[in-house]
Amino acid sequence: MTKKTFIIKGKVFSGKSEAARFLELAWVRSQIASKVGFTPFSGTLNLKIPEENITRKLLEEHNPSCIQPSEGYCRAKCLKARVGTVKCAIIVPEIASYPSDMLEIIAPVNLREKLSLKDGDTLEVKVTS
Repeated sequence: MTKKTFIIKGKVFSGKSEAARFLELAWVRSQIASKVGFTPFSGTLNLKIPEENITRKLLEEHNPSCIQPSEGYCRAKCLKARVGTVKCAIIVPEIASYPSDMLEIIAPVNLREKLSLKDGDTLEVKVTS
């Protein structure tokens, strides 16, 4: 089976810092490390994407890993990806109100600092199943 590559371009924007608390939980860090191969930096890089519902298409066409929640938390799906040479993943919380024009990227490093990104910068993320 050949791997299908999917490239997403979006604009960097600042979020509400809610993901940082989630990514600091031991059970989350452990599951992410086992499923995508790295321990995540405590925070996400948010991208505003021009095409709504791209997340649904990604999840349908690729084989996401699932983060199983502890009581009181939602489940999330994640897809391995790359930003340039940096290994990362797209994380998608399974929340009905989750915006369809947004992607959250996790990585073992602070992507904003590593890549000198600021709000409004365009970034390309490569997903390979």
